[in-house]
Amino acid sequence: MKFTIQGELPTLNEIIAVSKKHHMQYANMKKDYTALVQISAGNLPKIEKANFEITWYCKDKRKDKDGIMAGQKFIFDGLVKAGVIRNDGWAEIGHISHKFEVDKQKPRVEVEIKEI
Repeated sequence: MKFTIQGELPTLNEIIAVSKKHHMQYANMKKDYTALVQISAGNLPKIEKANFEITWYCKDKRKDKDGIMAGQKFIFDGLVKAGVIRNDGWAEIGHISHKFEVDKQKPRVEVEIKEI
């Protein structure tokens, strides 16, 4: 099964910058982006354990791939909030792979979930 998150998620550098300003700003960021993923996941069925392939469609190549991947925190927390997975620990999350593409017109994140 697959779902799409429209737009881009915050990078590690953006998360760190917000965290340094005030702890509540990070809390608000986490709440907002977790909710975005929860809504994007829609009514996906509950799964016990899965592998995840995340494709990051960025508007350009200005951001480092390792920083972009930090957004997976919001993805897994959002899937827990949506009730798709019980938790985001080792018992529920198998392998995670990442792909990176550029789409200037429609940046997004596509998450493919393969139940195991």
